[in-house]
Amino acid sequence: MTDIKKAMLDPTKVFKDPCEVVADLELTRNQKIEILRRWEFDAHGLEVAEEEAGMSLLHPEMFDRIVKALHALGAERDTEHTPPTK
Repeated sequence: MTDIKKAMLDPTKVFKDPCEVVADLELTRNQKIEILRRWEFDAHGLEVAEEEAGMSLLHPEMFDRIVKALHALGAERDTEHTPPTK
């Protein structure tokens, strides 16, 4: 059983990859989109922190996988609440 509350707070604690969110049969489409948007926000924040610290990006492809998962659900990025990419 999917721990929806945990997934909403930190998707990486419940899912290893964004495609797992899309494939989860227990979640509604809206829940999947909300979880993926949270993951997108978190991934972008981590990317910015790594860049500011002068570190190489640990998972540069994660952001792309999240966006692809959103598109698979027919959703777009939440550009109003997520900082734009470069």
